[in-house]
Amino acid sequence: MAEQNNPTNPGAPAARPKVLPWLLIYVFGRFGIAALLVLILWQVGLGSFPGLLFGLLLSMPVSYLLLRPSRDRLTEALVARSDEKRAAKEDLRDRLSGGER
Repeated sequence: MAEQNNPTNPGAPAARPKVLPWLLIYVFGRFGIAALLVLILWQVGLGSFPGLLFGLLLSMPVSYLLLRPSRDRLTEALVARSDEKRAAKEDLRDRLSGGER
């Protein structure tokens, strides 16, 4: 994990990004884009079931393009959390085996 500057403590790693806010932004963004496209297709005159299917199908590439920043931040937060857990597990193994760091 790359160290970033922390304004309160220079040289210290930045705080780990939170996962939940970015997960909620991404999930609600996906649902919102899908609902908006379905409504647009229904207004254009595409029937209820075909409009739903085409709206869901079209929401995939649109979400991929529009939600890239939040998806990248979510991935960054998940990687940081995984790295922390891996380091904690290695530390616990070292302490249980009697090794010193």
